[in-house]
Amino acid sequence: MKIYNTLSGGKEEFVPITPRKVKIYACGVTVYDHCHIGHARSAIVFDIIRKYLKYKGFDVTYVRNFTDIDDKIIKKAQQEGVTWDVVARKYTEEYYRDMDMLGVGRADVEPKATDYIPEMISIVQELINKGYAYESDGSVYFSVSKFHAYGKLSKRDMDEMQAGARVEVDERKDNPLDFALWKKSKEGEPFWESPWGLGRPGWHIECTAMSIRHLGETFDMHGGGADLLFPHHENEIAQSEAYTGKPFAKYWVHNGFITIKKEKMSKSLGNFFMIKEVLDKFDPEVVRFFLLSTHYRSPIEFSDEELREAESSIDRYYTTAVRMDDFLSQKGDGQNQLSDAGKMFEKLLLSFRDKFQEAMDDDFNTALAVGHIFEVIREANRFLDTKPSGAKTAELLLNTAKLLSEFGNVLNIFGRTPREWNLSLMKIKKIGISEEGIYEKIRERQEARLRKDWKSADSIRKEFEEIGIILEDKKDRTDWKVKVG
Repeated sequence: MKIYNTLSGGKEEFVPITPRKVKIYACGVTVYDHCHIGHARSAIVFDIIRKYLKYKGFDVTYVRNFTDIDDKIIKKAQQEGVTWDVVARKYTEEYYRDMDMLGVGRADVEPKATDYIPEMISIVQELINKGYAYESDGSVYFSVSKFHAYGKLSKRDMDEMQAGARVEVDERKDNPLDFALWKKSKEGEPFWESPWGLGRPGWHIECTAMSIRHLGETFDMHGGGADLLFPHHENEIAQSEAYTGKPFAKYWVHNGFITIKKEKMSKSLGNFFMIKEVLDKFDPEVVRFFLLSTHYRSPIEFSDEELREAESSIDRYYTTAVRMDDFLSQKGDGQNQLSDAGKMFEKLLLSFRDKFQEAMDDDFNTALAVGHIFEVIREANRFLDTKPSGAKTAELLLNTAKLLSEFGNVLNIFGRTPREWNLSLMKIKKIGISEEGIYEKIRERQEARLRKDWKSADSIRKEFEEIGIILEDKKDRTDWKVKVG
């Protein structure tokens, strides 16, 4: 297994510090607002990394934090006329609602920054003792110039950073690049007692305290969105390694940006979409599939058109699942050997697991893995088009269904029945008829056909088409599905 390490700037063989055990820390959200689709990408990426490592037999400990005290939270509390902790609780709950909808599993540990303030104070004091930090007017800053490896993650040169530092002039700092470990509280702001007076922790120090508490001073993998690489993760490395004298994380993993019309999506630019807004128009499985269809390190262009393509792809799987189920439910022997088409499909299927794992072993390449999945789906349909029969064919299709389910489980897609998928689409597309109503109309149409009243039967079919439902006549029944695309 190989993984791209931002620290080294290349792919490396993945070798955990402790054999068969993997410790992962991913930076979570600052809970001051609803999450946007960029947050969804990061959450899904690390959810998949965790799921695949477990699939491969690793014992995984996954930590994802919440920043529940921050300037943005304080500002939002002032705007809403409530306390900071009310804001934090509200948007933590909203985060869970969004992630549950998207099928993102809970981390093994989900620490909140404010529960670790004693640890943060202890770390800051030790950094002062070691000469890496200094107190100034009730705040404490990390002295970037004292940590000579500063810039090793982002590959930035210290002199260039100092020359081009776009930071507000702050006379309390020795160097414009120095960052706050502890912030003196302003009037009306929340505070905690510390050796330097009343204040609250800086943003970066919380991750050092929480990761060391739950994963140790050195752990396997640290990650988050590419926007966190600098300064957040760079600062984490500096303060953590200055504190412990040990490497902080062995592998650094960063997912790429989501773009809108080729421009990075962000709240500051105002070109963002809240997860809950997207889920009003598209099924969560569609959103998840869309995000997995591009390699996690690559930028991904977000648009309704792209999501509709993802919807069509997911629908293709469920349509194929119905075709395979129909075959497997048939009684009839036929030839107990595979046709030439069957043998070709069997050959493809025999290589399916190796291809899927090779893709995922190559830096968690979900895009390639999804490509292999849909190659099998396409060839399964071609095989079914030849109208095969027999026990060998049934065995082959049963194995196909099992493998698609197995790999779908790793990616957390294909987890529903075709009926559940179509019922979800009905809700999303606001089709104004119930499932019972559909079957009542189908019965009316069947009675019309028995009477050879083709005009009435065609009228019912057209009525369905107008509201976005397709009828499929089969030997022993009529099925329905929601039109996509």
